[in-house]
Amino acid sequence: MPNNIKLIIFDFDGTLGDTRRNIVTTMQMTIAEHQLPYRHEDECASVIGLPLAGCFKTLFPDIQEELITRCSETYRRIFNENLKKIQPQAFPGVVDTLAALHQKGIVLTIASSRSRNSLTELTHNMGIADYISLLLGADDVKEAKPKPEPVLKTLAAMHFDASETLVVGDMAVDIMMGANAGAKTCGVTWGNGTEEELKEASPEFIIDRIEDLLKIVNYRI
Repeated sequence: MPNNIKLIIFDFDGTLGDTRRNIVTTMQMTIAEHQLPYRHEDECASVIGLPLAGCFKTLFPDIQEELITRCSETYRRIFNENLKKIQPQAFPGVVDTLAALHQKGIVLTIASSRSRNSLTELTHNMGIADYISLLLGADDVKEAKPKPEPVLKTLAAMHFDASETLVVGDMAVDIMMGANAGAKTCGVTWGNGTEEELKEASPEFIIDRIEDLLKIVNYRI
């Protein structure tokens, strides 16, 4: 059947880039620097995909707003320092799959909860920047995932309709964001969310290999 997916909006962390070690290490170092109670790896990983403020609010529900701001600033500083020692890599198959999708004429963009400057650096380092038509970071929207603004803003900028769009991510907030915007959604199992959490968000697809996107775009959704 004819394909009707013309735009794919990717999450970045846990979907395209294997940044879990960087994020968890940075989060734990930030927590220690501000003498907050220790949080183990799974707790830190569970907030990946949220804006930084949301991460700290989730991990420490009683934290004061002023401390959230200071923690966010510390996190960004430490993350940049850690990039010199822990270089994130693209997940297996990501570079070749994005190249193939790009060659098929599918427009590829990223909507992430990290900053746009960080996305620019990481996508270049991973060798995928040439395939991405738009980077949308946390600093580009007022309402982050799972609100639909990142998708709606992408649609407006790229001149596509939600019916022509597939949102791909590893966390339930990615799926909810896409569904709230009226787009089709695809969960991926190699990231930071569990398959059970993805199923609860009810995506149209759940895939175990990024190469499976090539099969999806060959069918009407």
